[in-house]
Amino acid sequence: MNKQLFLFLVIAVIISSCGKPVAATQNSAPPPTSTPKILPTDTPDTPLPTVTPVCISSEPTQADIDRALGYTAETLSVSEWQQSYSVAEDRVAVTWQNSPLGAVVYLEAIIFPCSYEEPDLNQYFNDETWKGIFANYESYELVDECKSNDGLRLYEFKTVNQGYEYEIRYWVESDTDTRVISTMVVFPLETKLLLDEYSSMLFPGYSTCP
Repeated sequence: MNKQLFLFLVIAVIISSCGKPVAATQNSAPPPTSTPKILPTDTPDTPLPTVTPVCISSEPTQADIDRALGYTAETLSVSEWQQSYSVAEDRVAVTWQNSPLGAVVYLEAIIFPCSYEEPDLNQYFNDETWKGIFANYESYELVDECKSNDGLRLYEFKTVNQGYEYEIRYWVESDTDTRVISTMVVFPLETKLLLDEYSSMLFPGYSTCP
């Protein structure tokens, strides 16, 4: 199988594997425990107020679509990269493919309707997520992971499929209180210099783990 045909298989695997329900990531941390206050016996107990999370719609808006389509700015030239996108219940997915280079960039703008915290991202981007994304690969290896001071996450992989070796970098950025953007860049191993170049343009200052 040539690399151009394999690009379409990569995209199909990514899209089918990355659509895990976001609701599973919205588990909040357990409430802190404390010693209850002892009330006089002649004072009735006052029930504690119930805190209900303020949630928004999980349906992407036009602003979400525009944000996803414009996220790479002018980095991926339309003359070199073919762009397509899709809209699901809780995300906008954008794919750029460059057949001559055998490369793919895949972005998801994911909506967390009830907001999220670091533990939610830890749970969402875990071993099961990687198994799903790379389910049809012959092998994959997480070779490094890191996080910048401002919270940008980066996961680096080496993969093999149909005899071809690929290097993958996968960034996760907290965009807003309810939006997360993940960006996966896939290049053949022999074009690592191009991977470095595009990574530096997309994420200057954090193109690879220190």
